Amino acid sequence: MSRVRTLLLFALVTLIFGTAFPAVKAGLAYFPPLLFASIRNYVAGLLLLAYVGATATYRVPVSRADWTAVIAGGAFLIGGVGFGFVGQQYITSGVAAVIFSLSPIVIAVLAWVLLPAERLTGRDYVGVVLGFLGVAIVVRPDPAALLDPELVGKLLVFTGVVVIALGTVLVRRSEPALPVPALTGWAMLLGATLQFCAALAVGESIAAIDVTPAALLTIGYLGLFVGAIGFVSYLTLMGTVGALNANLTTYLTPVVALVVGWAALGEDVAVLTLLGFGVIAAGFAVLQRRELYAELASYRGLYR
Repeated sequence: MSRVRTLLLFALVTLIFGTAFPAVKAGLAYFPPLLFASIRNYVAGLLLLAYVGATATYRVPVSRADWTAVIAGGAFLIGGVGFGFVGQQYITSGVAAVIFSLSPIVIAVLAWVLLPAERLTGRDYVGVVLGFLGVAIVVRPDPAALLDPELVGKLLVFTGVVVIALGTVLVRRSEPALPVPALTGWAMLLGATLQFCAALAVGESIAAIDVTPAALLTIGYLGLFVGAIGFVSYLTLMGTVGALNANLTTYLTPVVALVVGWAALGEDVAVLTLLGFGVIAAGFAVLQRRELYAELASYRGLYR
């Protein structure tokens, strides 16, 4: 793939994932949150499996490892998205995106616990501390106002980050042979079913869905572009530039979410939110310093 096409793909992934948070925020005007998450994942999962059916021969879980990964992915990796949808009722899309930027750091911590080959050492702990300090700056918990809706929303989104990260690590630990698009498609259907059951359990009603052209457009965008096209584009990018460079989109999507949320939804951008985001990004840089240094060294070698 040419350098220009790679840059365009990087920009596409960043734009799609960055606009996902404002799209969720806008869609909450038409859907109860858990039903919203469930419908979105059903649409995305079916589209992904249709793509798998047209492009792959290994399409369904076969081995125990495959099934373990699908269950872990559905229950945690996809199921955890529901926390984010519920939390975004109370906070801006930009704040939600900033909190989600902690994901690579949480994954590193859980991998250290659950994957023996991936251990934190030395200055890695500094990166972890910086990451959680950044989230603390964004969340700013106040013991005197623990039931404040905004604080509850931030904590729900943070809980979603942890649950999704746990699902990511458990899927990796399972070592499935099932191709990632197929694995994700089946996990989305399972996660959507769990979210639907949870929605009914907490009293969400299908009758509360306001079926309008804007609602259908939101579901279509989140299901087709974010869930299917965005995911396949991210996998393509990761295969082209490597996991580290692809993960850098995690630290550009909040910028897109903050700008789109401000321009399209009239959301305020707090200085402390920007500060917290900078501290989280610094934590990622410290945690991934060896990989970043090696990547920079390879680029320097191209121009010698």
